[in-house]
Amino acid sequence: MAPVIETLPLPPEQYLTANGLRLAYEEFGASNAEPILLIMGLGTQMIAWPDEFCQGLADLGYRVIRFDNRDIGLSDKIEVADPISIVSLALRARLGLSVKVPYTLHDMAQDSVGVLEALHLDSAHIVGASMGGMIGQIIAARHSDRVRTLTSIMSTSGNPRLPGARWRATRQLLSRPKNASEEQLLTHALRTWSIIGSPDFRPSEHDLRQRLLRSMRRSMYAPGYRHQLAAIIENGDRRALLSEIQAATLVLHGREDVLIPVEGGIDTANCIAQAELTIYEGMGHDLPRELVPRFIRRIDTHIRSN
Repeated sequence: MAPVIETLPLPPEQYLTANGLRLAYEEFGASNAEPILLIMGLGTQMIAWPDEFCQGLADLGYRVIRFDNRDIGLSDKIEVADPISIVSLALRARLGLSVKVPYTLHDMAQDSVGVLEALHLDSAHIVGASMGGMIGQIIAARHSDRVRTLTSIMSTSGNPRLPGARWRATRQLLSRPKNASEEQLLTHALRTWSIIGSPDFRPSEHDLRQRLLRSMRRSMYAPGYRHQLAAIIENGDRRALLSEIQAATLVLHGREDVLIPVEGGIDTANCIAQAELTIYEGMGHDLPRELVPRFIRRIDTHIRSN
């Protein structure tokens, strides 16, 4: 029997053109308020930023902007002639060989800058999660005039000497559902989140199913996940780039993250001059709703103090 999903409101389908791409976006708060640009992670749509998080920041007087990265959600998709082999790509990168990818994280950073331009904003506070944190780091280093402050959440420096994802997380992310039915896709997604999610802040299975189905029924585009993962692999070590960042930086990370272990957050903070680091006990590789009020307060304090 197919899972039943409640009727949940989806963001209005607003679009803008950034870096030559049509990107879906949504805003919270007043148009003349201090802007915060949210950049989401690998293969994840903008609706993964909890509504309570976005509205909570808006209630504190910010204009909060979230958008679907290229190749995900309702934004433009990038088609390539030949499928990407992540295993082959990762092996070439590890051996120091050149890799060919559909696009790079620098291209995605330019997309984010394009979002600001399309909204007539000269700069914003940048908040990025996971891959979004990597993109935010690139913006802060290469487009410093666009960044008021930077917050990098559950991300990393790309240092090859750091502990990598735990094997069970890697195996799950590289596995595929048995077939493309909604039930199998949901089962696979539930298994993924049972591994990488926060062990101390587990949502009920019903709530998690609702969130995952909401995302799946909004958009599904498997090549986008592989393309974005390829961009991460190609980008490699960002430590030298991080040393160039002048923006006031806050690094947030979960102690129990099995996808990007906490050492990635620690190294990120160590590589950026005077960066502040906050580690949350019991948090994995997600944004648990129980921690949303603490995220909001920490980011607000960071912005106001800088």
